[in-house]
Amino acid sequence: MRWSFKIATVAGTEVRIHITFFILLAFVALHGMGRGEGLPGALDAVLFISAMFFCVLLHEFGHVFAARGYGIRTPDITLLPIGGVARLERMPRRPAHELVVAVCGPLVNVGIALLIYLALGLRLDADPAAFRFEQSGHFWEKLMLWNLLMVVFNMIPAFPMDGGRVLRALMAMVFDYGKATRWAAAIGQGIALTVVLWMLLAGVFQPILLLIAFFIFMAAGQEAAAVSESEATRGLRVRDAMLTDFHTLPPDAVLADAVDLLISGSQHDFPLLERDGSLLGVLSRQRLIEGLSKHGTLHLAADCADECAESVTPVTSLGEAVERLRSIRCPMLPVLDPVSGRLVGLLTAENVAEALMIRAALRR
Repeated sequence: MRWSFKIATVAGTEVRIHITFFILLAFVALHGMGRGEGLPGALDAVLFISAMFFCVLLHEFGHVFAARGYGIRTPDITLLPIGGVARLERMPRRPAHELVVAVCGPLVNVGIALLIYLALGLRLDADPAAFRFEQSGHFWEKLMLWNLLMVVFNMIPAFPMDGGRVLRALMAMVFDYGKATRWAAAIGQGIALTVVLWMLLAGVFQPILLLIAFFIFMAAGQEAAAVSESEATRGLRVRDAMLTDFHTLPPDAVLADAVDLLISGSQHDFPLLERDGSLLGVLSRQRLIEGLSKHGTLHLAADCADECAESVTPVTSLGEAVERLRSIRCPMLPVLDPVSGRLVGLLTAENVAEALMIRAALRR
């Protein structure tokens, strides 16, 4: 994700923090100082928010390790002010597998809350009033409460929350995957619209709640669209959509060479090939522009190119290739010959969209 940087790698998954997260920390620190508690108040507030996001990180690793059990890798987790995002290569298509992956995140928060409860030695009949969220309250009690609130929030049956995926998985046990996704997305959008309608009728304006409702509505639509696209690719192979007429750059090419190709044609991303024809990397238009602004036209293109760890073959399922394309940072997937390993094509989102439009037109 842009504007994020890596802070660690855990079990093969990068942990990244978005730069806006530090704006949140600054806001929390100023709020803590504004209560008249000075620097200790600011440090206390920042410590609590940091502890909360550590729990968010553990929540995401619950998803990561559950998905890994089904052979699904997670390249990275990004911490944002609104929570964490684990970028799975793909979601499991078996309903039971998706159900397990979805619930493992909230189960981590349940486990954290239970551990805090046991560590504090709280009685089972403890007064619920003891868990009111008060700034002066016990740090660990507040952390336990927030973990339980995370469970409740994440289990709302709406994408992109875990509850939306649980709902989809349960419905997919009865209906086909596409119908289950469309129903789950519609329910999530209905919840978002209900929240907005309630605010209008009650005369209540909550900017954060409105933002969450908008986020849920858009994410549900995107999930339904992604599954519809996946269904449309059924029966197609990468060879049906890949670009075969393209330009490449040699390993000693400079950025000026890429500029000439960019201006003279419609290709935006340029593979760099070694002398033996093997793939060295891909120079995207974005990297090209960044390289020109920093280094000028005579800088080596290879220094600005991205490595493409993922590749497909012409006979790879187009649906699988599209999922890989979404999960990588490269704007395209190199298509390699399965025997020689040489580059024989490029797969971009634009080519996939064009292939699907042509297929839809021929079916009319």
